[in-house]
Amino acid sequence: MNETLLRELIPAVTGVLVRRGADFATAEDAVQEAMIRALASWPDDPPEDPKSWLITVAWRKFLDTIRAESARQAREARVEAEPPPGPAEETDDTLRLYFLCAHPSLTPASAVALTLRAVGGLTTRQIAQAYLVPEATMAQRISRAKRTVSGVRFDEFADLGTVLRVLYLVFNEGYSGEVDLANEAIRLTRQLRSMTDDEEASGLLALMLLHYARRAARTTADGSLVPLAEQDRSRWDTGLIAEGVTILQAALARDRLGEFQAQAAIAALHADARTVQETDWVQIVEWYDELERLTGNPVVRLNRAVAVGEADGARAGLAALERVDRSVPRYRAVEAYLRERSGDLSLAARLYGEAAKVATNLAERDHLTRQAARLNAAVRG
Repeated sequence: MNETLLRELIPAVTGVLVRRGADFATAEDAVQEAMIRALASWPDDPPEDPKSWLITVAWRKFLDTIRAESARQAREARVEAEPPPGPAEETDDTLRLYFLCAHPSLTPASAVALTLRAVGGLTTRQIAQAYLVPEATMAQRISRAKRTVSGVRFDEFADLGTVLRVLYLVFNEGYSGEVDLANEAIRLTRQLRSMTDDEEASGLLALMLLHYARRAARTTADGSLVPLAEQDRSRWDTGLIAEGVTILQAALARDRLGEFQAQAAIAALHADARTVQETDWVQIVEWYDELERLTGNPVVRLNRAVAVGEADGARAGLAALERVDRSVPRYRAVEAYLRERSGDLSLAARLYGEAAKVATNLAERDHLTRQAARLNAAVRG
């Protein structure tokens, strides 16, 4: 049995239960129970209609839960009116679930966790493993998220931009435990794009594919980070790059530019260069200009300074860096890189060391520490 295919049914099944009158939180729990039973029984006895099987089992679980909680008499009367057996309902509420799970009342962390459960079909244990937190902690986070949206009508939508940002947060978690969250984010974004036909959904999918294509070259065997300029480009997945570029070109042709399309265009220019020397930094700067216009994001301004340094020299990059707030994450690392490019090795070494102290993950901290040690050795030598 393909577990991924099973998870693809989860949001549609949840939607059916909600349409029948189940509240979202109880419906989502019932569907999770049905999925666990499916994982245990389907390998030996696969059903002819997997969706109908899941709906039947989840609905019965919902009824059991309502009875156990001694629900109000009116609610009992409603849920007892179980529809007769037959083909599964055709209505697909997957898109509604995406929007519900990204509701503005939720924190980003809660929206991510709820999306992975209700839309992605992952278990609480799998999500907890991926985020390196105890299962009980993740269960509480998901429970609070479900309570938060329990009073939200099923037709009250968040905006698509919020949904896309939640999926990008999932993608950036990468891989941990038994679940490849980057791959899961790509699967969910493909699904969302097919339902919305939105340019920014296409832009996000293209961005994910272009980044994911470089994954094998991004770290060494011991987990050390490999900067883009030093990556073995023969290890990049050309199939994913081609797909990402094709999707991006179709989105850009519709002339409704958004931030994910602009980010994907930058990633495509990196992917298109056979060597780091062939990178079209002038075009990359132009795309960063567009991205800054769209977002006003200080991190974009920081990355633009790096691109300016590559296109016009380190001094120009440092001048561009003066427009960036020094409190922006990775500011010291970028300044260190540009100072090294300009020949000020002592200052660059010190800045690399300072950047290492505030790095947010171990791999980045180790990389910056090695950079500082390399330059200190060069200065002493």
